[in-house]
Amino acid sequence: MTVKKLENNSDVNAMADEVKILTNLLNESTEQLVGEDAFAKIQNLVKISAAQGQEKLKKQIAGLNNQEMIVVARYFATLPLLINISEDVEFASKVNLLNNTHQDYLGKLKDTIDIVAKKKNAEEILEHVNVVPVLTAHPTQVQRKTVLELTDNIHQLLRSYREVNNGTIDRDEWTEQLRACIEILMQTDIIRGHKLKVANEITNVLTYYTKALIPAITKFTTRYKELAQEHGLNVSKATPITMGMWIGGDRDGNPYVTADTLELSATLQSRVIFEYYIKKINELYRTISLSTSYMKPSAAVSNLSELSNDDSPFRVNEPYRRAFYYIQSRLVHTEQKLLNITNINTFLKERDLENLNKIPAYQNAQEFKADLEVIKTSLEENHDQAVVKTGFTQILEAIDIFGFYLATIDMRQDSSINEACVAELLKSAGICDHYSDLNEKEKVSLLLKELNDDPRNLHANNQPKSELLQKELKIYKTARQLKDRLGEDVIKQHIISHTESVSDMLEQAVMLKEYDLLDNQKARIQVVPLFETVEDLNNARDIIKEYLNFDIVKKWLKSQNNYQEIMLGYSDSNKDGGYLASCWNLYKAQKDLTAIGEDLGIKITFMHGRGGGPSYEAITAQPFKSINDRIRMTEQGEIIQNKYGNKDTAYYNLEMLASATIDRMASKQIVSEDHIDEFRSSMDKIVTESNEVYRKLVFDNPNFIKYFFQATPIKEVSKLNVGSRPASRKKLTDFSGLRAIPWVFSWSQSRVMFPGWYGVGSAFKDFIDSDPDNLKELQDMYKGWPFFHSLLSNVDMVLSKSNMEIAKQYADLCEGENVKSVFDIIYKEWQLTKQVILQIEGHNELLEDNPALKKSLDYRMPYFNILNYIQLEMIKRDRTEEVQGVYESIIPITINGVASGLRNSG
Repeated sequence: MTVKKLENNSDVNAMADEVKILTNLLNESTEQLVGEDAFAKIQNLVKISAAQGQEKLKKQIAGLNNQEMIVVARYFATLPLLINISEDVEFASKVNLLNNTHQDYLGKLKDTIDIVAKKKNAEEILEHVNVVPVLTAHPTQVQRKTVLELTDNIHQLLRSYREVNNGTIDRDEWTEQLRACIEILMQTDIIRGHKLKVANEITNVLTYYTKALIPAITKFTTRYKELAQEHGLNVSKATPITMGMWIGGDRDGNPYVTADTLELSATLQSRVIFEYYIKKINELYRTISLSTSYMKPSAAVSNLSELSNDDSPFRVNEPYRRAFYYIQSRLVHTEQKLLNITNINTFLKERDLENLNKIPAYQNAQEFKADLEVIKTSLEENHDQAVVKTGFTQILEAIDIFGFYLATIDMRQDSSINEACVAELLKSAGICDHYSDLNEKEKVSLLLKELNDDPRNLHANNQPKSELLQKELKIYKTARQLKDRLGEDVIKQHIISHTESVSDMLEQAVMLKEYDLLDNQKARIQVVPLFETVEDLNNARDIIKEYLNFDIVKKWLKSQNNYQEIMLGYSDSNKDGGYLASCWNLYKAQKDLTAIGEDLGIKITFMHGRGGGPSYEAITAQPFKSINDRIRMTEQGEIIQNKYGNKDTAYYNLEMLASATIDRMASKQIVSEDHIDEFRSSMDKIVTESNEVYRKLVFDNPNFIKYFFQATPIKEVSKLNVGSRPASRKKLTDFSGLRAIPWVFSWSQSRVMFPGWYGVGSAFKDFIDSDPDNLKELQDMYKGWPFFHSLLSNVDMVLSKSNMEIAKQYADLCEGENVKSVFDIIYKEWQLTKQVILQIEGHNELLEDNPALKKSLDYRMPYFNILNYIQLEMIKRDRTEEVQGVYESIIPITINGVASGLRNSG
């Protein structure tokens, strides 16, 4: 039986009714708002675009004045958004249908556990696996929180469409509610008027927990343990999914992340989980009304009941309710004490709130769990299993998963900042006046001596300190206080961007030592290197081997169960070396680093700095043995909304992550080592050629950078108020300092999708031409090697979202024929890449094995193609005579619409 993956792209026919309703309501609302004449122009553009009359379309749009442009841009930015909502609703319905009717699909948890249960070490695998999505604030989420809330409302209305059809909901009322949402959406600012602050980013991302992530993760974990139990496997301590957070702790290149934002991130996260617990306990209080007239509680429950401050005469015979009230009172007091707040959303009586100090706070989350276990055990003794299962299971899982902190916050800083701070500390302590002038060997020797032999904190002197050092020290002090208060898991890793040497890692250790976050025996926070460029990935082996062999590092790792995490940068290595060089060097680095760890008895785990993509295929394509229990990956921008926007899609995407991870851990190597060696040799040749082709254009062609800044909306993207972090580490026109995310974002807007394929076609073509048998080898690699299959599938998908006819229009924005000629080079490579990819896949057209995505793109493309032409026209106008006032919003609206249409931005 062939089991297919449930794609996150719905069958267009299945949602045709909903899309028709949404389109009609949008048309009616738009015509009502702008009048017949303006609306007629919109409809005319739809007809021209559908007929693919691009020159006519270009001419029609050029004839619109700025006022008309706003109307047209808003309409065509809204339509793809509504189609997305309909697709998401259909997808969520499919998830529920398949789960509730026990149908098969690729990545289904039951099938995965059925397979792994046959292995001798099944219990060990299932007990220790831990998948961690890490939510980040990379600037790719172009929609405002207000717009996301409106789309949530529309989503919920569409979820009830079947009830409208069967008459249980009044159609007219439902339609008017939907119409109201669309009318509001059409008159709401799509793009933010001001730059986001870090605090906004924190609160925005935390909304996903209550509505989706907490219920999805607890449900998933409950199901996970039940399925394992069916095979006689006891995995009671397993936490297959936990969450990570970068916002508030990631200060690399973001001057607005400080000790205060770290404190705020942890505090707001903690409040989210406390409010969840308090609400759940109140639900149990309201629900479990068992009376001593009909049952006898355990002595432990009676004791909790006696401790309760609930003195209502109606609770005399209801010990469980009295016990829940006591537990809730302890929770509220704990929240007040840990977070130093008084305005708590609680269900306690006002009198009891004033006397909370009489009720002991919980010392930790496990104390809270122990009280609930007392009640659970008593109910089980009275044979109230259904009450236990429906009321207790998920909150008990939540306590083990989220504790009192919700998600582990990663700290991150650039290695150059660490070096500057360490140099200042060493000088002020009289140890070394010119640390940065030392060679690598001298630096390592000095740092090891400091870490091994000197117990003092270097900052503990009266010497004046720079503003930078003061800021950094305050962050580490805050991290120490948060761990002491909220538990060890609130912060577990410190990532070092641009790790280029062993001294970079030891400098980080020195900074952690300043507030006793590590000493010469143990580490409370792990030092995590981030290898980003192709060169850094190649150097990673020597760096990690040397680092892991230090005696002090072995002690740190022993205190962390002998795990060492390494972060891999995808976008930066791609920007540096091109798609193939990035993917292949990441693959080889993982394999080699895993082997180094194995030799030393260390489990190397990886954090993948990738923004999105098909998670199941990406994980199962990782090198054999490279997943040791734990895998972490960043989830950013609009990907968070797409994957975790509601609890059904969140459950499915978490299921895919966990199933793929278990699959990769438990499965045997599909391809023999002999074949893998042959494939590696071929890939090395192909990648070398690809890297040369890529660098020849990007770094050697003097017109390329001019082309990028003139033929993509990078300057417009950099002005978007989509995140607190600047688009560039240096000035915007400095390529080396340009962040990888806006680099990718800009290429997607101009519809070239350059980072996802350039250099692929030439490299494969040269390899095929060099030997008649090489095409067959590539086809065998595609069929039998998951890594290579995933590699080509991603190129196929990216090519399908490109549009070189539109890209040519962006090229025409360039000044000078030499700069414009860059497009000819890109277009030639695009044609070659498409031809070769189809040849290797054995397909006649792109997306041949992903018809759902193909239909989805075909359906929406006429609409967001129009947005590209509006964007082009407005860029021309802005470059000739600056567009001002309200009209400045037109280009951002088109950027939003194109991103919605493509469903990925960076």
